[in-house]
Amino acid sequence: MSVISAWFKERLPIDGAQFREMTNEPVPNHLKRWWFCLGGTPAYLFVVQIVTGILLAFYYQATPEGAYDSVAYITNEASFGWYIRSLHKWAATLMIAAVILHQMRVYFTGAYRKPREISWIVGMFLLVCTLMVGFTGYSLVYEQLSYWGATVGANIMDNVPLIGAPMKQMLLAGDSYNEHTLSRFFVLHAAVLPVVMTILIVLHLAIIRMQGVTEFRFEDEPEGKEEHFNFFPDHFLTELLIGLVLMVLLSALAITLPADMGPRADALVTPEVIKPEWFFYVAFRWLKLFTGVAAVLSMGFILFVMFAWPFIDGFIRRRRPGSEFSVWLGIFGVLAIIALTVWEGAVAH
Repeated sequence: MSVISAWFKERLPIDGAQFREMTNEPVPNHLKRWWFCLGGTPAYLFVVQIVTGILLAFYYQATPEGAYDSVAYITNEASFGWYIRSLHKWAATLMIAAVILHQMRVYFTGAYRKPREISWIVGMFLLVCTLMVGFTGYSLVYEQLSYWGATVGANIMDNVPLIGAPMKQMLLAGDSYNEHTLSRFFVLHAAVLPVVMTILIVLHLAIIRMQGVTEFRFEDEPEGKEEHFNFFPDHFLTELLIGLVLMVLLSALAITLPADMGPRADALVTPEVIKPEWFFYVAFRWLKLFTGVAAVLSMGFILFVMFAWPFIDGFIRRRRPGSEFSVWLGIFGVLAIIALTVWEGAVAH
């Protein structure tokens, strides 16, 4: 072992003390609370997505003729294919939920405020990319609902002024769903979006590393208590424990609620009810409350406000110091999201 250690030290001249100094940046005590460790959860689930996605890609065929049958082969015949596919599905579901909860935590704790506006914007881009990954992955199965869901999604995009039509053509590889659409979805899902997300995650971590973690102190913490603890191994072990719990949870969900197969896509038969995945229930219900361009523009405005909120909140707080408007607006937004999601979910399939 000493020979191996000497070999590495000669080529990587960093001793143990230097490595501990590089990785042992003290982190605030509030990170011992699970609610504040949600940032690492999507990253872990993203790794699970990458690994299981690569395994699924060995068998998947991105063509209208082969997509459904290849997924059926993975589900019913490939060794442990049902398990890998179910892990992929549930990791995607939990990742979307974790990113949403993380953004909510950042919002309600005011961790988006100066000087962390850029970090919030990067987080919003990650949320949008995560939703797009879910949308494109759902469409790859080539089931009846996923086929028509993708068609409806593209038609909704067509209502965006100026850029809607080109965006729809880029997404579908034409004016309507055709033989090239699935390969376009596959490239977006398996290559473009993961690369973009990886870049955004690295940027997000770099900003956090430069600025440090937002510090909070709670009333139940005794005075004089040490306010920081070491990242490694203390916080690293916390994140490792969260990862192990997530793996057990993912396995339990994959075994008890495995991914199934719906009817094969049929372009000539329109389902009575077209329902997207749960994370688009809000948008789907909103589109039913309004129509056409008005619905799309209003959703675009809400998304713009979410991106720009650190600056809007800063303007409000300069005019009214100590204002809790953002908290009440956030509570209203969360209740509206829950209400619209439950409303859409209650509609019969």
